[in-house]
Amino acid sequence: MNNIICIAGPTASGKTALAVALAKELRGEVVSCDSMQVYRHMDIGTAKPTQEEIDGIVHHMIDVADPDEDFSVSRYCQMAAPIVDGIVSRGKTAIIAGGTGLYMDSLIRGNDFAPFPSTGMREKLEAQADKEGMETMLNLLQSIDPESAGRLHLADRKRIIRALEVYYETGSTITAHNLATQALPPRYTPLWLGLDFAHRETLYERINRRVTAMLEQGLVEEIRTLLDMGIPPAATAMQAIGYKEFVDALAGKCSIDAAADQVRQSSRHYAKRQLTWFRRNPNMHWLTYGDGQGFSEILEKARQVLHETDR
Repeated sequence: MNNIICIAGPTASGKTALAVALAKELRGEVVSCDSMQVYRHMDIGTAKPTQEEIDGIVHHMIDVADPDEDFSVSRYCQMAAPIVDGIVSRGKTAIIAGGTGLYMDSLIRGNDFAPFPSTGMREKLEAQADKEGMETMLNLLQSIDPESAGRLHLADRKRIIRALEVYYETGSTITAHNLATQALPPRYTPLWLGLDFAHRETLYERINRRVTAMLEQGLVEEIRTLLDMGIPPAATAMQAIGYKEFVDALAGKCSIDAAADQVRQSSRHYAKRQLTWFRRNPNMHWLTYGDGQGFSEILEKARQVLHETDR
């Protein structure tokens, strides 16, 4: 019996529906693995499951942060790991479901994200970046950790500064830290289920329909309310796909229709990146929507995988 199941896949692929259905059959609880559903007051644009969709199944890691907070993979793992442990200790099945691959992989591996003591190093690096520019900071990282620098773009200020902070606080590069972490056995050994589509156009149609439905449900009003609450447009949460585009529209930079088209396009590109990430996982059991197949066929495929792996 698999007591931990990971359900992964691109946006709009039906992860929540599958998680709820399996939770009913396996006495499970769902642990959301979505970097945006952690934020309160952001329901429509994050496709947060409704009470009807949850259908009485306990869901964790939803609405655990305010929209003006920065939320990181380290914080996610620190909060989610004890929840997973608790579910399993009660004899239930922990179903970790979501599309944020970095969060899911880090939780399963048990990455060490011990916080640094507050020495002011990050503030010093931020001030240096403001004064000298990100090109200088990336060049500095290149001299210290060329592998990490090679993966980062000038626009990725947060990760560049984080990599420098790790080095100056520990004397070890973030590349070395990651390699050491990967060499450790994983915290969990779950059953992996991945959702995919035989025809990419089917997924894109689902994404387009979802964006239309979000607008009909009041996404623009939700964003206007967040801005009225004082959430700054530059907040991490407001940079999410489906929010930043309409923030620009409300600021008069483009029309609502143009923003909606951009959300559809950005969501399609994001779905491709999600699939690329999850396809690297050799332990993934892929459940693929074929021609004319819907949720019932996917659920049956999942049951078959569960049956075969429990033998």
